Amino acid sequence: MPTSRPVDVLTLQQARRVALAAQGLDRPRPAPGATVTLRHLQQVVDRIGLLQIDSVNVLARAHLMPLFSRLGPYDPTVLDRAAGTAPRRLVEYWAHMASYVPPETYRLLEWRQRRYRTEAWGSLSGAELAHSTVIAEIRELIARQGPMTASQVHLHHEADHPRTRTEWGWNWTVAKRALEFLFFTGEVTSARRNAAFERCYDLTERVLPPVVLAAPPVADDDAIRALVEISARAHGLGSLRCLADYFRLRPEPTRKAVAELVEDGVLLPVQVRGWDRSVFLHRDARRPRRVHARALLSPFDPVVFERRRLEELFGMRYRIEIYVPAPKRVHGYYVLPFLLGDRFAARVDLKADRARGVLRVLAAFREQGAPPETAAELAAELEALAGWLGLDGVEVAERADADLSTALAAELRVRTGPSGRSLVAVASRIDEIREPEG
Repeated sequence: MPTSRPVDVLTLQQARRVALAAQGLDRPRPAPGATVTLRHLQQVVDRIGLLQIDSVNVLARAHLMPLFSRLGPYDPTVLDRAAGTAPRRLVEYWAHMASYVPPETYRLLEWRQRRYRTEAWGSLSGAELAHSTVIAEIRELIARQGPMTASQVHLHHEADHPRTRTEWGWNWTVAKRALEFLFFTGEVTSARRNAAFERCYDLTERVLPPVVLAAPPVADDDAIRALVEISARAHGLGSLRCLADYFRLRPEPTRKAVAELVEDGVLLPVQVRGWDRSVFLHRDARRPRRVHARALLSPFDPVVFERRRLEELFGMRYRIEIYVPAPKRVHGYYVLPFLLGDRFAARVDLKADRARGVLRVLAAFREQGAPPETAAELAAELEALAGWLGLDGVEVAERADADLSTALAAELRVRTGPSGRSLVAVASRIDEIREPEG
């Protein structure tokens, strides 16, 4: 990669502010009570580039939380309309894992579809050879009948390919495997999600907006370069590792794309004081002097994607512990970092208990250097989150090593007052709060 003298040297604090500004976390949310529209959603997506999808629903669906973090309480049907009605503003594909992306970005990912034999994981890359007849039948079935879920498609093939529980992995049916192959290669995509959050598969040509379909294919190198630029714009500044991780690109194509973007002046080599590797600043990145953020970020938020970046920029060592046995977890099952100002002040293990109508705080921990107002600000954010989730209150559990829980519970009591239904209840023992379901 061509090297040139860095155009600037940033302090770590300046780098943090650039990163948060690129993600729109330095901007004020819509005023309380204001209607969040498709325009607001589009502005967020234009900045962050994608919304990761994940099946874990302990608190809220993964793709819903980044919008709440940046917009505050909003009606999730806005996102349903963006992804499920024409002309679609979002479509699904493998970007940073399964994700919603703008239709234009979907076209930039077609190189991955063409390279499915090397880009798809084993069971999908071999599906064409193992199940070619079923794939052809399902392709024809969807073309004839329109959007269908995997379970609906399975019914057409259950006699010949019954469901089994013996295969390693997700135990997909043959129909599901065929659908996922067609999804990976771009022949079908999700027309919408149903009430159970199942994909309703349809031909991609019936889902993408006509203007996007009419655009010529993008050459592989041009597409990867465009994806790296989207990643750089969403990061503000980042290393090669960061820029590759956003769309799960391989190192060498990313290196080549970065070199070309540097040559074109789109990316500017900079130094972050104390770092010993190359960092690249997007030419349009803003450099705010202050950031007054307050947000809970899900484990699938773009700010949290790359754990090394998170630790080096913010000093937060963070690991998702969903798949860690309960006795070995350090902080909890579904832990959200709490951003206050331009740094992370706390982390909280949360669960939406919809049966009881409460937001459960299983544990709350201070981060090093957390300001005195952390408990008060976190309490306000939890109240907003509980209201958005349709829950009536917040319940804080006592846990000996959770050093913020007591102060948080006290702050919630102060905010609620002695009369009326309390927004906070304190569980006397941590075992009163059941293990979250995955």
